[in-house]
Amino acid sequence: MKTIFRFISEQMQDFYPDDEIKSFSYLILKSVCSMDQSSVLRSKDKQISLNEYSRIQEIVEDLKKYRPIQYILGETEFYGMTFTVDESVLIPRPETEELVEWIIREEATRPATLQTKGGRYKLLDIGTGSGCIAVTLAKWMPEAEVYALDISDKALQVARQNAIRNQANAIHFFQHDILKDEPLAYPSLSLDCIVGNPPYITYGEKESMAKNVLDYEPHQALFVPDDHPLLFYERIADFARSRLKEDGSLYLETNSRYGQASAKALEKKHFHSVKLVKDISGNDRILMAKL
Repeated sequence: MKTIFRFISEQMQDFYPDDEIKSFSYLILKSVCSMDQSSVLRSKDKQISLNEYSRIQEIVEDLKKYRPIQYILGETEFYGMTFTVDESVLIPRPETEELVEWIIREEATRPATLQTKGGRYKLLDIGTGSGCIAVTLAKWMPEAEVYALDISDKALQVARQNAIRNQANAIHFFQHDILKDEPLAYPSLSLDCIVGNPPYITYGEKESMAKNVLDYEPHQALFVPDDHPLLFYERIADFARSRLKEDGSLYLETNSRYGQASAKALEKKHFHSVKLVKDISGNDRILMAKL
């Protein structure tokens, strides 16, 4: 193990900082050798097989091209669960975990309350991608009826895999372009909650973005025109006004540059109790509102 740690470090020292290399090393060994961090530390003199060494070499070469480790390994952790990811979906991020945490905190008791009254709490995830939001909420709010849409059929395939992988099989996934006035797969769907992490990065922000994001993550899920940064927020607000029940909830992850503008856009659309929440880094990140 000491030898392989040295190999990984030497190969990547010109590409990544030391703390990131150390993190990569543990992730690689967990994936290739099925060893967690404590096992690695207890087995410093353990030898690996030639096949394992060959796979580690492949991973290191991919990392030197700045391909994200999550895509290389084909999975990532989100809210304590493991999700399959590939280049058709965004890599779930800690900020989105914060969004999920807020929804669970604010909404978790409502499905059971509605059920006792003979109703069913219905939630829709717009732009589901890997399905990380929909799957997590389905697990933590088991009485809820969860729907999830995406424009990408490939993303929906990944999301369905993740629902099965995490035993959240009852989610209704369907393909839909939220920007177009096209028939909804569930025409009479009336919702208690809508959540979304839509594209919110303007093309003008590209220069400040990391190479691993720009070169590998799906641009369709990242970018909006410079002259219309709130495109998806305005469209989702209109959609929400037609689909949310009275006192229904809307939760959106937002670009910190446009957090205040996004909040004002919802107020103009006649949402009330609009609240903009900062993430753990102090950036405007989570937008909550009621209809």
